[in-house]
Amino acid sequence: MELASKIAQVQKDLQKEGIDGWLFYDFRKANDLACQFLEIHEEVLTRRFFYWLPAHGEPIKLLNPVEPHVLSHLPGKDILYSSWHNLEVCLKDILQNQKRIAMEYSPRNAIPYVSKVDAGTMEVIKSFGVDVVTSANLLQKYDSVWTQDQINSHYRAADVLDKTVAKAWDMIGQALKSGQRITEYEVQQFIADEIQKNGCIFEGGPFVDVGVNSANPHYCPSKEIHAVINKHDFILIDLWCKENKQGAVYADITRVGVADTKATERQEEIFSIVKQARDEATKLVKERFANKQDVMGWEVDAKAREVIEKAGYGKYFTHRTGHNIHTKDHGNGAHIDNLETQDKRKIIPGTCFSIEPGIYIPGEFGVRLEYDIFIDHNSNVHVTGGIQNEITCVL
Repeated sequence: MELASKIAQVQKDLQKEGIDGWLFYDFRKANDLACQFLEIHEEVLTRRFFYWLPAHGEPIKLLNPVEPHVLSHLPGKDILYSSWHNLEVCLKDILQNQKRIAMEYSPRNAIPYVSKVDAGTMEVIKSFGVDVVTSANLLQKYDSVWTQDQINSHYRAADVLDKTVAKAWDMIGQALKSGQRITEYEVQQFIADEIQKNGCIFEGGPFVDVGVNSANPHYCPSKEIHAVINKHDFILIDLWCKENKQGAVYADITRVGVADTKATERQEEIFSIVKQARDEATKLVKERFANKQDVMGWEVDAKAREVIEKAGYGKYFTHRTGHNIHTKDHGNGAHIDNLETQDKRKIIPGTCFSIEPGIYIPGEFGVRLEYDIFIDHNSNVHVTGGIQNEITCVL
């Protein structure tokens, strides 16, 4: 979206939400969300700036004369400040008669991803008698919604992951059948190579976790620390990637299997609970969008968590149900979370997130089932990355 069109659309959004304006603030790129939204590409920012985007009227740029050019690409009137006292006087003048403004702030730091404005600056702004509300939902519309090119790139990345994990299971099975020694690290490196061969990249990982290691949600083997995969072992594989090109977005999946011809009753029990939690969470999303009703990230997490808690394994579900997906694997949009945070942001069309409930039993094994959900621009709900409905047996 062109910058001028984006500014005009934001003003309409502010009017619709009953917000008097959006006050952007940054110092030394501490507020990366503001810099991204305002399309600031300066490598170095050494002075504070504010950009006031009112619901009605002309924007105002409040700048230090040392860096008067920082917002030159944006519409609005320039005001220069020099001293800290002058800065506060200018801010007070800009915000006079304003009652409700948005900033990159999260009440009680409920959503750390969008809590960018420091407490001291917030004290100054609130001293002018304004009510500061979070810009989280506004930001999501402009920071997390995918273009058609990004949608296409996600589907291609998801296909790479689905095919790669199938090859990994075959690799493990063939090695064990032939009596060949095989380790978590070797499978991890095989997956990494396959992803790269298909023109994709990733940050960290992938995870290949065997036996008790799978009970640690963020265990990742390394060249120095890894386990041998033996017959009868339970195996969890978590992999993610995006195409190696500008603007590409991630896909992220997790699958589980057993180095045997059949899973144990215990493994099947835990798998079925996690699968039900995944399916119930997905069902809630589909029902809400089909009925044109809002759904928030925390509600989807609560639905998945309810299933696992009812089965008696609540204390073993130690992380949120999912995360937003964008150009980073963990994006800035609504997360599926009512545990680590209470994410009250609405899930909106054009965005994608993971659904990945898990049960992790120390000393035994852990099950996590993950696929991605993309909400298209017509509010249709799509599951991507493939759906695992039974434990993979590699022998």
